[in-house]
Amino acid sequence: MSHPRLPSTEAAVAAVHEVAREFGRELSTSHSIGTDQVSRRLAAGAFTVLDPDGSLPHEAYIELTGSPAVSVWLHPEGDARITVAEVDFEDVPRDAVPAFLRSVYGGAAYVKERAFPPSRTLIVPLPGGETYREPVLLHSLGRWLGGIVRG
Repeated sequence: MSHPRLPSTEAAVAAVHEVAREFGRELSTSHSIGTDQVSRRLAAGAFTVLDPDGSLPHEAYIELTGSPAVSVWLHPEGDARITVAEVDFEDVPRDAVPAFLRSVYGGAAYVKERAFPPSRTLIVPLPGGETYREPVLLHSLGRWLGGIVRG
């Protein structure tokens, strides 16, 4: 599915703020700007602030309150790492972040449990059939994850 385009980290931060307002969540945001500050810009060279093309990379880390514990790390390359109840979803496209959060807070996310071989997977379906899946450690099933288990 095509998600609304979020052309920058700042646009994605604004979209996450909107989702937080929709679901009554508070959030805190920290920003890193410049190649000497962002976490994944190793090719720019030591003591440089701009990318070779002259742009200023910007990443943001957002923590949302409430249950489940959710954090979003927006990278300048256009992807995000979303952590939900200690389950990490790497490489979520920046444009999909608001839909991902709406799925989690709106009750569409669930844990699929299998008896043999024993496993649990957190599944976050998005509108249009796009789905994100990550394994849940067998011993780390907290209250929120335990409440959304399906057999």
